[in-house]
Amino acid sequence: MVMGKPSYEEYRLKRLEENKKRMEALNLPRLSQALRKTPSNSLKPSPMKKVKLRTAQKQMEMVVVRRSSRVANKTAPVYSDVDPVRVAIPRRVFKSRDLSNRVYASDEARAAAIEKAEKLESSLESDYPIFIKSMLQSHVTGGFWLGLPVYFCKENLPKRDEVITLIDEDDNEYPTIYLARKTGLSGGWKGFAVAHNLVDGDALIFQLVQRTTFKVYIIRVNGSEQRKNLPLPSSES
Repeated sequence: MVMGKPSYEEYRLKRLEENKKRMEALNLPRLSQALRKTPSNSLKPSPMKKVKLRTAQKQMEMVVVRRSSRVANKTAPVYSDVDPVRVAIPRRVFKSRDLSNRVYASDEARAAAIEKAEKLESSLESDYPIFIKSMLQSHVTGGFWLGLPVYFCKENLPKRDEVITLIDEDDNEYPTIYLARKTGLSGGWKGFAVAHNLVDGDALIFQLVQRTTFKVYIIRVNGSEQRKNLPLPSSES
């Protein structure tokens, strides 16, 4: 009689029986029960957790050590209760100029002085370049800067800074600094203005008698005129 193949259920039961025998041979059931009885807090931490814990403790110790011994036992201050001190930056105080003694010429007086200067200009030698300058407060008080006509500077004066001499009607010489880029007289002009008591409205005639020398004639705004017929210096070669 030929026997048939075993059914699936018979094959499964046979495999379970074999696995059970192997587990008993390896003593696995007893180990499983022992693990179930062991409490979870008895497990040892991993080496990585130990390293992290020690590092944190070391950092805390370093913070404590760095505190000054003078304030180690003192309570930490509460900065919210401290009023901030406002630092006020003092403002620069500029001393204002005393302008009470300034005398301003009227338009009529200024025009009259310029008219007299033009008449005097027509009587001077025409071989020398010449121009008329009416004085302002910035020329004779405070700033003491005299701007010259730009066209005159470009045509007749040096192209770079030089010393220009002013000769008054008494033949006194006053050296001044000519700034070519700004076309004006700077240092030394104050000395000339103060020495001749120039005021607002005076009309000055500048006659270029040499390359860096001006002959200066002054027409006072109040109508007075002081002019001497002095020989003009010879022009430079």
